[in-house]
Amino acid sequence: MAPSNPTGTYTRALLFLFYFLFSLGTPAGAQTDSTGVNRKRLKTYIIGASAAYSAGLVTLNHVWYKDTERQSFRFFNDNAEWKQADKAGHAFASFYLSDLASRALASCNVGRRQADLIGALSGFLLTVPIEIFDGFSDGYGASAGDLIADAAGPALFLAQNVTWKEIRIHPKFSFQRTDYAARRPAVLGDNLLSEIVKDYNGQTYWLSFDVDRFTPFPRWLNIAVGYGAHDMMYARDAQNRRQGFDPHRQYYLAIDFDLTAIRSRSPFIKALLYVANTLKLPSPTLELSRRRTKFHAFYF
Repeated sequence: MAPSNPTGTYTRALLFLFYFLFSLGTPAGAQTDSTGVNRKRLKTYIIGASAAYSAGLVTLNHVWYKDTERQSFRFFNDNAEWKQADKAGHAFASFYLSDLASRALASCNVGRRQADLIGALSGFLLTVPIEIFDGFSDGYGASAGDLIADAAGPALFLAQNVTWKEIRIHPKFSFQRTDYAARRPAVLGDNLLSEIVKDYNGQTYWLSFDVDRFTPFPRWLNIAVGYGAHDMMYARDAQNRRQGFDPHRQYYLAIDFDLTAIRSRSPFIKALLYVANTLKLPSPTLELSRRRTKFHAFYF
């Protein structure tokens, strides 16, 4: 098998591209009106997103799969790898792809319910072709676990909008550099950017709760729970243990900040705040694992 799967890397790149393709025109809190669908804007979004996505798939197919042979389509079970941190990354990316697609449609005056449904479906379908590429590559194989994770993000997005008609639980991401990448750079990354998407030891995935939506609480202050894993030089536990490593899961409870509570009339500033709000900022954090319980004054 090839050292790492491209799906998480590509979906993150695609996600940040769509942030700026859609967010500037669809700031947080975008509302529809009664003037009917803005077909011109909708057409512009569809053409722009389709062109960017197609170019990305062509580039991915050429760059990532050029050294692998084609095979008959098959599945590969990678559910036991990397303590499922990669699956959290899939759900994170597909959640925000769903949200951005919904916001783009809402800014074109598409009805809220229809925009959310199409947005959730888009968040999932945008990731499917990558799994197809994997399935035909002898270096990978399609992953049912990845597909489930890709569906989990849109499901979380849609469930909240159906239940509350707003997002109250926000997936977030944070990263700290580790010394593992330098010891196996081909797999875990050889520079900061590649380490962010490949070194699962440094990644933490969060669910940040807008507590003020449930009970009286400062609007800008959230509570976040996080998940990560550590001491992983190889994908599977048995491989790590044979080499003297002790792979283990980590759980976190932390204070978080809702940057969208900052008021601004500028669409650009609102878009930047939306993007920044997908990241977990440093804050007091309690870490729990089978190896230790530790309080961090500031944990990212």
